[in-house]
Amino acid sequence: MKTLLVNCGEIAHLSSGDTSKPLLGQKMHDKDALVYDSGLAFIIDNNIIIKIDDNESVIDEYIPGYIGGKATYNDYIVIDANYKAITPGFVDSHTHLVWSGDRSNELSMRQTGMSYADIAYNGGGINKTVKKTRLTPLNGLVKSANDRVGIAMQNGTTSLEAKSGYGLNTDTELNSLKAIDEINKNSPCRIYSTWLGAHDFPKDISRSEYIEQLINDQLPEIANNNLAKYVDVFCEPGWYNAEETELIVNSAKEYDLTPRLHIDEFIDSDGLSLATELGAVSADHVAYSNDDSRQKASDNGTMQTFLPGTPYVLGKKFNLPIKKCIDEEWAFSIASDFNPNCPSLSLPFVGSILSHRLDIDPLASLVAATRNPATTLDQEQSKGILEIGSPADLNILWSEYVSGWCQTPGINPVEKTIINGIIVNSNKVI
Repeated sequence: MKTLLVNCGEIAHLSSGDTSKPLLGQKMHDKDALVYDSGLAFIIDNNIIIKIDDNESVIDEYIPGYIGGKATYNDYIVIDANYKAITPGFVDSHTHLVWSGDRSNELSMRQTGMSYADIAYNGGGINKTVKKTRLTPLNGLVKSANDRVGIAMQNGTTSLEAKSGYGLNTDTELNSLKAIDEINKNSPCRIYSTWLGAHDFPKDISRSEYIEQLINDQLPEIANNNLAKYVDVFCEPGWYNAEETELIVNSAKEYDLTPRLHIDEFIDSDGLSLATELGAVSADHVAYSNDDSRQKASDNGTMQTFLPGTPYVLGKKFNLPIKKCIDEEWAFSIASDFNPNCPSLSLPFVGSILSHRLDIDPLASLVAATRNPATTLDQEQSKGILEIGSPADLNILWSEYVSGWCQTPGINPVEKTIINGIIVNSNKVI
């Protein structure tokens, strides 16, 4: 049965140019090229958009006499947008989905002046979450992570990347990835798994012993069970250095895992340059990367992924050079960085930070949360655009304008989320 999405407001199709590539610079907010005016309708068949046409023409051809309010009409499923704006489903390309425990006490620790490293040294940080996660059985990990995916979809996310990384031993890393795999099989949300065994160093074995375990135990088990598509390493001073990162990534490449890396969150350690040299599809945080590395990354297809929610919750200044990325035509994306310190799965909130605090055009912020991150994932499924032939993953907003997607911090701007042409979420909105 075909689905008709009628009475659309503005449509952010974002499909100009070569859609296999990210949009750069001023093209990220070229409304004439990226947004259709109000008055169109979609025809969806077998989960795919097969037509985008004049609203009245679609109604006259398929559902003559339709006056609204009916979910089925003349053997068609009808979704009435009531002239609200339409965007692609949001693509969250950096989440730490699977973990247990609570680190809410760390805010007051930071307010006394303790750094991220100080908190970790004093028993907090990643290793605190590791202790709780190791004690949680697989079904517990599945339940909590599945609940989180539901929250992400409520906020308009239709595709997300999900990392392990709070096990720091073979059994728990495997359990974390098994949880992601199980959720992916049973959730409408498109989920892409990343092995982040190299998130920190466990306290019960030496540094060298753990690196040996990563390469000789965890990696073969994960690859043999087909539990991950990507490999990630927390490449920061005090955690994994460049040589260790290169060793782990190159070992993972032998099993066809593609790198995505945490780099340059705290200082410029030339991590973005290293990520580019290692062929990473995405280098994430990148708050302190130097300009030469940014140009090199953009020229060579490594996406800079900014995670503004993290400095927000850490109480740091938003010294993210996103405006310069637009001016210099450096490719970039944004993501939630959902984790125990930043427990937010709202990409509209991240977009609000860009547009309200960093003066980025809402349309450019939308591109950074849809089309651009989708280029780092499986583009057969997660395109981050709306065109004929693409999956029918989209959001109906509260507003008639696409710019309304990121202007309601604290209130969900998404009225309905649709994945594969099926409504998976309906919200009460302003």
